[in-house]
Amino acid sequence: MTKFLTTRRQFFGLAAGGAAAASMSVPREALAQVQTNARIVIIGAGAGGTALANRLVRRLEGAKITLIDPRVDHLYQPGLTLVATGLKPASYVSSKTTDWLPDGVTLIAEKAAAIDPIAKTVSTESGQALDYDFLVVAPGLILDHDAIEGFSLDMVGQNGIGALYAGPEYAAKTWQAASKFTEEGGFGLFTRPETEMKCAGAPLKHTFLIDDITKRAGNGTKIDMHYAAPQTSLFGVPIVAEKVRMLFKDRGIASHYQHTLKSIDAEARRATFATPDGTTEIDYDYIHVIPPQRAPDVIRQSGLSWADKWTDQGWVECDMASLRHLRYPEIWALGDVAGVPKGKTAASVKWQVPVVEDGLVSAIEGTEPTATYNGYTSCPMITQIGRAMLVEFDYNNDLTPSFPGIIAPLEELWISWLMKEVALKATYNAMLRGRA
Repeated sequence: MTKFLTTRRQFFGLAAGGAAAASMSVPREALAQVQTNARIVIIGAGAGGTALANRLVRRLEGAKITLIDPRVDHLYQPGLTLVATGLKPASYVSSKTTDWLPDGVTLIAEKAAAIDPIAKTVSTESGQALDYDFLVVAPGLILDHDAIEGFSLDMVGQNGIGALYAGPEYAAKTWQAASKFTEEGGFGLFTRPETEMKCAGAPLKHTFLIDDITKRAGNGTKIDMHYAAPQTSLFGVPIVAEKVRMLFKDRGIASHYQHTLKSIDAEARRATFATPDGTTEIDYDYIHVIPPQRAPDVIRQSGLSWADKWTDQGWVECDMASLRHLRYPEIWALGDVAGVPKGKTAASVKWQVPVVEDGLVSAIEGTEPTATYNGYTSCPMITQIGRAMLVEFDYNNDLTPSFPGIIAPLEELWISWLMKEVALKATYNAMLRGRA
């Protein structure tokens, strides 16, 4: 019997304590309000932009805060993996963008079409121009499905094709295709892109869960599971990569390194990969597609991207500790679009938002900021139904467990599964409100 938490009562005590600690980690009302007439524009009303807006409204008195985002729905993206394996309905991840926004913030329901960092203006698709004193870019990223020849989103759910990242509708359609595979068996092919990506654990979770669901249904002898990655390891943190490699080996999941998905033939159910030895084709019965990912065009065209790295992806050039732009000090990057070595998860956003808030408020007050971001990233790595590893790490690939001595980061635990199932969404919602 494990020495770690094993009872339901203990778990809910930990979850409640963790939620309370999160909500009290930055005592919002204890911070004096700053008087200002600063014009603050936030591009993006996702997790980062919404959380920051809620915090700034309470922190600043008199500021004009404007959010730019056309999305009607807010997506709880950590839940898409659960939808794509039939464990949650599509509605689990959807809410209204406006439900999370505070009074005192103006929402412009359009896309940002242009940023002029010299003139300090943002233009929207309709031609509206907004002047700013401070700008936070948090538009998320683009899933570049067009980069995979022969693939389009209308294929998802048919001919054995899944693509959970594209949203709740496509996550549900992914389960349609995947569930047929778990019943009928065949050759399962699971991919990830060569680019940086949001939650690099998602393709691994999907692989683990489909394998587990199939075996629980008694169809384990019918499947041949394969994971293809452009990288030379299964995860960016070496100790975690080795653990996943061992689990894959134990469960009979084959790994193909330095395989970059280039095209699919949906009718033939054939995928073509680029490898160091040339192209290779793999036939499949089920394939899960995660496309290359890049910054939105408005970022790439504005001159805010790095010029000497990630040049094909366009992430915002910013200091990895402060998230402040290196050439335009009135601008901060937040969330997926930030050009830093880690940080494309909701858990990362939770720790990035206070850093951007501190930097922005300090700039208004004319003082030096004190908060820094250390690259904290968290991935509840689901390895089977009812078991997960709570993997947390920083820029240095050091493990940074939140519950040392209680939750072992590289053990498959029921408690870690319940942290994903019960506590994570509540913490996420608290973050959106600016309370965590």
